[in-house]
Amino acid sequence: MSLPRIAVDAMGGDEGVRVMIEGAALARRRHDRFKFLLVGDEERIKPALDAHPNLRAASEILHAADVVSGEERATQALRRSKTTSMGLAINAVKAGDAGAAVSAGNTGALMAMAKLALRTMPGIDRPALSALLPTLGDNDLVMLDLGANTECDARNLVQFAIMGAAYSRIVTGREQPRVRLLNIGTEETKGTGELQQAAALLKAAAGELSISFDGFTEADKLGRGDVDVVVTDGFSGNIALKAVEGTARFVADLLRRSFASSLRSKFGFLISRPATELLKHHLDPNNHNGAVFLGLNGVVVKSHGSASALGVANAVAVTARLLEENLTEKIAADLARLGDTHLRRTAKAGQ
Repeated sequence: MSLPRIAVDAMGGDEGVRVMIEGAALARRRHDRFKFLLVGDEERIKPALDAHPNLRAASEILHAADVVSGEERATQALRRSKTTSMGLAINAVKAGDAGAAVSAGNTGALMAMAKLALRTMPGIDRPALSALLPTLGDNDLVMLDLGANTECDARNLVQFAIMGAAYSRIVTGREQPRVRLLNIGTEETKGTGELQQAAALLKAAAGELSISFDGFTEADKLGRGDVDVVVTDGFSGNIALKAVEGTARFVADLLRRSFASSLRSKFGFLISRPATELLKHHLDPNNHNGAVFLGLNGVVVKSHGSASALGVANAVAVTARLLEENLTEKIAADLARLGDTHLRRTAKAGQ
């Protein structure tokens, strides 16, 4: 059984067409059910596609004359949504010509276009950017928001928890995801009023939402693997994510420098190579690529701009899995179970 087509912004990312096409081709080799709508400059896509007959047989090209640059403001990109590869990929989802869209382009522009074209789901005030982070546990960690909303109230944080838990059920298979709010401490008295109110809301609604909620977690515990979903505002989330990514690069660079420092260290590297290769695989962002805009009436996935073909293939795989598992419908069902009136009533009581 084939899945709905995935619209790929073939012009996005640091290397554009070559990596996006190679990534889609790798995804297609892994899963022959995938079909694609490749959006971008047809004259550049066709030659790249000729090297991948398997992908070519499962793809259609939608020509786009323009590209959204990495430095372009979201407001400027919005005005060109009908001519850019990014805008046309998202509009294909809106029109039903594709089931989801993937882009490695400008994050701000992608969010603005997706929100305007697809709108937020009923019961969701703001969409959130979510990604999977590696941990020491058996499963990756779902974290949101990672930059879409710099300021959030308690209601927003509860909605993020609902969306993150639905996503986590798909990627982890855990029926009651362990959900925590990111805070500066685990004590109930720590944090802002919004965080404390959100904690009260989630504690009261945990049974209806089928989640395991036990208050707060701190940033230094993100990689332990004892939490499935971490919820925060986009300002704190983006800082935490970049700190994690920077630390991973620091460790990798430090190991590389240490092993190259002497002949004895180089010999030590040869002995420990299996362990260092495992570490490299675990820390490589390409193996966890694919941030998802949750809360929209459609699936939109953001790939790292610097992603390799492997990274793009993984982003496509994430997209396909969300389509296959009906993520949007599952979020809607959880929202309906909780009920907007319950949210409003509990929020008012906590003020």
